[in-house]
Amino acid sequence: MIHIAICDDEKQMSDHIRTFVSDFFHKKNREISLRTFLSGEELLNYDGQIDILFLDIQMKDIDGMETARRLRADKFQGFLIFITVLKEMVFQSFEVQAYDYLVKPVEEKQFERTMERLLASMHSVGEDSLLVQKGYEGRIIRKDEIVFCEIIDRKIYLNLVSGEVLDYYDRIENLETKLGGRFFRCHRSYLINLKHLKGYKNGTAYMDNGKEVPVSRLRSREFSGVVLQYMKNI
Repeated sequence: MIHIAICDDEKQMSDHIRTFVSDFFHKKNREISLRTFLSGEELLNYDGQIDILFLDIQMKDIDGMETARRLRADKFQGFLIFITVLKEMVFQSFEVQAYDYLVKPVEEKQFERTMERLLASMHSVGEDSLLVQKGYEGRIIRKDEIVFCEIIDRKIYLNLVSGEVLDYYDRIENLETKLGGRFFRCHRSYLINLKHLKGYKNGTAYMDNGKEVPVSRLRSREFSGVVLQYMKNI
């Protein structure tokens, strides 16, 4: 499922974009969740997942550019598309890593061109890879390269087969969704790749890179079942 948000203080424009979004993804046969916000403040108070955000630049109180700055400072990693009447505002959009901008009045063909490119960008990562956004840089990591993931103070640490530890900001719930079934949330702070599991004993998972990962008591029974099911399928 793709989580999409629209933030515009003009309800008519918000409804306009909402219709475009619904029609586009219906044609693509893709499941989405769609939320709308009428102010930057309302959006900044939202704590749910957003994969694609349509954000109006000219809004009362907190404008779209300032909203985007605060979102990026709070480690928002989604695709950002500005909605604006001012073409010159696009030069400021680089500052907040905007993917594209749509000029009002937004036309359906313009919208579809942007969305086709965006979907292609999302698909290029592939089911077997993870796109990691760190600052202005993106890096594609093969899921098989990840031994386990740890979260400390809102920062994700990917422990890779090579011995490298790659850190970036994200929520572990978002990462769990992106990684899929071959990974198991064995602890509130850890996700392990079952492919790299070497053994398990007394609340500890032993990984094939020599590292030990705790398994919480609440998840130990489910963990045993998941491991057995995984072994049957390989």
